Amino acid sequence: MADRGHIAQARQALAQLGVTIADLQAAEPTPALTPTLAEYLPHVIAAAGPGVRRTYGNYWHRMIALWGDRRLDTIAATDIEALQREAAATAVSRRNGRGGRHAGEHVIAAARAFFVRAIADGLIPAAASPAHQIAKPRRLPNTHRAMTPRELNGINQVARTSGNDAILDALLLCLHTETACRVLFS
Repeated sequence: MADRGHIAQARQALAQLGVTIADLQAAEPTPALTPTLAEYLPHVIAAAGPGVRRTYGNYWHRMIALWGDRRLDTIAATDIEALQREAAATAVSRRNGRGGRHAGEHVIAAARAFFVRAIADGLIPAAASPAHQIAKPRRLPNTHRAMTPRELNGINQVARTSGNDAILDALLLCLHTETACRVLFS
């Protein structure tokens, strides 16, 4: 049981601040009113546009599979970071892939979009968004670059001196040169 002296001091401090006990009770979110992720996500999906659903839908469904039964205020930044690492590790490997970096970035962006909606709907305070406590990974430098003049001259030289139709080859190369041909290194 609390000491009567401490209770009196607390009431006096509240009175000086102009705050009543009823004000404090009204300001605290009731845990029963905070929905679970599975209960709230359909509202987020319904409010999202088709592009957002296409980009983030897969990650939102992963979130439901992992945390569907958890209330929004119980999901931690660590949970989202773990999902980010898992998405990056299981990303489809392509020739021009970046080691799952974009998949990890999309996890954070999907979680941020979800929690921004929850904040806007008054379900959690802005400071409680776990997705906004995680930094997005920095983008790696682009691997595309313009061809050097030497590379372009070499290609044009080979096209002019070989092949069955040098005029067509020259026209095709001219088209690619004028439309900013690029080289992809991976």
